[in-house]
Amino acid sequence: MPKVAFEIVHPEKRSTSVVFASPHSGCDYPASFLRRTVLDRQLIRSSEDAFVDKLFDCAPRFGAPFLMAGPPRAFIDLNRSAEELDPALIEGVRGGGHNPRIASGLGIVPRVVANGRAIYSGKISLAEAQRRINGYWVPYHQQLQKLLDESHAGFGEAILIDCHSMPHEALENVVRSGAPRPDIVLGDRFGASASGDIVDQIEAAFRDAGLRVARNAPFAGAYTTQHYGRPSRRQHTVQVEIDRSLYMDEKAIRPNEDFAAFRRLLRGVVARIADIGAQDKRLAAE
Repeated sequence: MPKVAFEIVHPEKRSTSVVFASPHSGCDYPASFLRRTVLDRQLIRSSEDAFVDKLFDCAPRFGAPFLMAGPPRAFIDLNRSAEELDPALIEGVRGGGHNPRIASGLGIVPRVVANGRAIYSGKISLAEAQRRINGYWVPYHQQLQKLLDESHAGFGEAILIDCHSMPHEALENVVRSGAPRPDIVLGDRFGASASGDIVDQIEAAFRDAGLRVARNAPFAGAYTTQHYGRPSRRQHTVQVEIDRSLYMDEKAIRPNEDFAAFRRLLRGVVARIADIGAQDKRLAAE
């Protein structure tokens, strides 16, 4: 089993209501899991948000905690509901209403990785799925809720930045032929998970760094934005998707020659986003 459900880095002093989290960058693939999958060590990583934890690891320098997944997405998907059990993979689970994520094999325990490649040759038991949920999903989300509660207590609101990466090919059908592709896609569930003002400020932080930004297409947000995004309660959640080709060789799953420069660029963006929560603190004190 993966060693830990999550890793967290706290700032020396919490100075912002912003929380950064990366639910898909976990890369602890236990030997028992690798023996069970029909995929090789390279293909099993194809749905992983590789190196996103490195891209955002500067967040604590700017007063924000950073929560990172321990287990890999292929083992358990922390950006899914605990109820999203796939009957095509898990024994004893009955099919319910249509859920496009489950239908495509991307439930809480994924059946496939990128491009629909099957992870297993058969099914797994419901008991095994529940062990993964209890051992990894539950602790991760308990910790995430704790961080958001601390934001509310200290700043009167919480802003969650859910950090992801997207395959370059995912953008092929998003833009008109010949038009520039977005580098960043912000997902706020079409305004349901965060206030427009906060999303505008996040978008400006990326745009001012020279990055092209789109909203909600092709990714509007999944479980994390849906569950934690409550702008009416001053709890805002925005999903950030970064084009992987900007910083990594997608086929080899390793940083490319632009990785260090892109990481430096993001440092300024992260500082700007963290300051959104700090501004609210200053305004409340006036």
